[in-house]
Amino acid sequence: MAIPNVRIPSRQLYIDGEWREPVKKNRIPIISPATEEIIGEIPAATEEDVDIAVEAARRALARDDWGSTTGAQRAKYLRAIAAKILERKSELAKLESLDCGKTLFEAAWDMDDVAASFEYYADLAEALDSKRKTPVDLHLDSFKTYVLREPLGVVGLITPWNYPLLMATWKVAPALAAGCAAILKPSELASITCLELGEICREVGLPPGALNILTGLGHEAGSPLVSHPDVDKIAFTGIGPTGIKIMTAAAQLVKPVTLELGGKSPLVVFDDIPNIDIAVEWTLFGCFWTSGQICSATSRLIIQDTIASQFLDRLLEWTKNIKISDPLEEDCKLGPVISRGQYEKVLKLISTAKNEGATILYGGERPQHLKKGYYIQPTIITDVDTSMEIWKEEVFGPVLCVKTFKTEEEAIELANDTKYGLGAAILSKDLERCERFTKAFQSGIVWINCSQPCFWQPPWGGKKRSGFGRELGEWSLENYLNIKQVTQYVSDEPWAFYKSPSKL
Repeated sequence: MAIPNVRIPSRQLYIDGEWREPVKKNRIPIISPATEEIIGEIPAATEEDVDIAVEAARRALARDDWGSTTGAQRAKYLRAIAAKILERKSELAKLESLDCGKTLFEAAWDMDDVAASFEYYADLAEALDSKRKTPVDLHLDSFKTYVLREPLGVVGLITPWNYPLLMATWKVAPALAAGCAAILKPSELASITCLELGEICREVGLPPGALNILTGLGHEAGSPLVSHPDVDKIAFTGIGPTGIKIMTAAAQLVKPVTLELGGKSPLVVFDDIPNIDIAVEWTLFGCFWTSGQICSATSRLIIQDTIASQFLDRLLEWTKNIKISDPLEEDCKLGPVISRGQYEKVLKLISTAKNEGATILYGGERPQHLKKGYYIQPTIITDVDTSMEIWKEEVFGPVLCVKTFKTEEEAIELANDTKYGLGAAILSKDLERCERFTKAFQSGIVWINCSQPCFWQPPWGGKKRSGFGRELGEWSLENYLNIKQVTQYVSDEPWAFYKSPSKL
């Protein structure tokens, strides 16, 4: 039985520590992925609102209550935010589930991670105080040099809809820990919990302008943020074409960017796996978790031919057992995809694969028991050729394509046969083989005997067309710091480069 819906809060833009109506007073409907009904609305920012938010952020950096804070002072705000997240965990999880179609269990899991991330970056903010001024040994008596770690400035954070509050936190928490003033632009397809973060910041007394939240369309709010001359950096997670536009616009101002642009990650399974069911479950989790809407999803199963038939039979049995339902229902393991546009895109890719000669082993359609909502059955596609679109392009839906291999060399070639390079996984009991594949995989993340576990301490990011830069861990904090060299001449002796004029 579905859990009763919670009320969708009606919010404005969060600018300078208060709720502010958009200059043009526009709003965007919130459409439930589970019912296709309008369940609320969000404010739609435009260029005028971006200007106001940037000015607020600049003022925050100039004020002592934010611009002159220590890491320890900022840590108190981050911990207060974490506590509020946990206090409102149940409500926020339901809002997240209603907004993006994520199962309630996963949404609650995400809220725990959100709180833990704020706590983690509170610790790093405190540690930053001892690293803020770092001496550099020059081996000279006449000079002293040190390096200052300072906030980079005003940063624009553009985040996706698959993990609305968690992906925002991956950027907001380190940006605030570093002492930057941030402007968050979440996806217009899922913004509810990001706006609630604004209310939490207001309640804990985060200084005005330290975090501003602008919801709205990408071309109306995101583009002006990227090209604004007073925004010092852009961090973006999303699709490749948008990342290219952001990089191009930022280049006009020589503005630094970090980009995480998705992937088409491989999962290589060898015939020495000790337990086929454990391997099957990691295969399912690696591709169907969050309805397959994961940038790092291991959506290309590359399996050794000697166990392919047995493995696929068991995979099919497990897949048929996945509960697809309203994401608020107990034990739901697969909810809808985010929107009608995404629903149609995924079904078109499946249809194209079939037309190109692939076999739809299972799924590929709307579940018969769900007449409304953007639901797609978990889909397994075999007889895939490497020239097919389904092999090459990111689907961002519950679709797994399968190929077999005979040798390690063939498996590595298939694994790296992609323009992306975010994640890669190997399942094998041979740890020396796992080490060989770890080195051979052209990716930023490698999983051994698992797929998709993500923690806030290690770095996250890719290579090739999956983007560049790293989030999470200490690496993310570095994204928001400026490194300044300070050198002082301490000798009483003249420099004596030029000849001194004769004394009169």
